[in-house]
Amino acid sequence: MDCPFCQSDQLVMENDLAKAFFDKHPVNEGHLLVVPKRHTVTYFECTIEEKIAIDQLIQRGKVHLEETYQPDGFNIGTNAGSAAGQTIFHCHIHLIPRFTGDIDDPRGGVRGVIPEKRVY
Repeated sequence: MDCPFCQSDQLVMENDLAKAFFDKHPVNEGHLLVVPKRHTVTYFECTIEEKIAIDQLIQRGKVHLEETYQPDGFNIGTNAGSAAGQTIFHCHIHLIPRFTGDIDDPRGGVRGVIPEKRVY
């Protein structure tokens, strides 16, 4: 299989069912991707056990990013399907550290997937 996430070995952390590594095109320094080890296309195809493993790494990743980068906040998100912006078709959850001032007005956060709906 020619999947960059299946082949990724630049791991920051892992457990039995999931792994985490830095995004090659980060939104901010420390931007982590958390993926199931089993190839699944979206989050919705993951088993409950895989979702628990992913969440454990999100929590561990948060601690790691706090210790390493001291962010002021976080965004967590996933893109499921091409209409939602997914470009690599292996489930991945973004854990993005956020810093005061990284954008002028962060209100609306993940609502920014549709820019005119972000600030309300």
